[in-house]
Amino acid sequence: MKLNKSLEPFRAAIESLQRLLHEFDNRGVIIGGVAVGFLGKPRFTADVDAVFLLSVTDIPKFLSLAQAENIIPRIQNAEAFAQKNRVLLLRHSSTDIDIDISLGILPFEHEMVERASTKSFADLSIRLPTPEDLIIMKAIAHRPKDLEDIRTIADKYSNLDTKRIEEWVKSFGQVLEKPGLWDEVKLLMK
Repeated sequence: MKLNKSLEPFRAAIESLQRLLHEFDNRGVIIGGVAVGFLGKPRFTADVDAVFLLSVTDIPKFLSLAQAENIIPRIQNAEAFAQKNRVLLLRHSSTDIDIDISLGILPFEHEMVERASTKSFADLSIRLPTPEDLIIMKAIAHRPKDLEDIRTIADKYSNLDTKRIEEWVKSFGQVLEKPGLWDEVKLLMK
């Protein structure tokens, strides 16, 4: 399988991030548009998104190892920002591609990382969530492109665990005060 041309510029950034993930015992997963490109249908994305199961005390070690992979903070006081907002705003300096790493803490994020697997495409190995977990993440984000991503993933996978998706989307719908979230996602998956 050949890497889709829309993802080719991201190869170096993804490989660096994947090596960094390996340094942290694969306690993370690449999500967002890159994951959709591998699990669904390639589409434009401007950055690489990931979830790592890191505590805020791991941030200095993470930033040090990231620098060895040409991944550097793209804002001043990145560590303080991450401690407050649980997201590291980084950039792959060799390619100028932004990398956003959420510091996972929720039970769903732990499950997602536990259920993730490494997939290989065109000599590129990447740790990805299951299609179900990516749909759940997209339902939470809930932007127009996320809703289209749900449709794309559902079209590709006919045997999705809809019960898992329903349970988590309903749960997040309550927290986000969006009681109709599951009904909307369910329609996208038909």
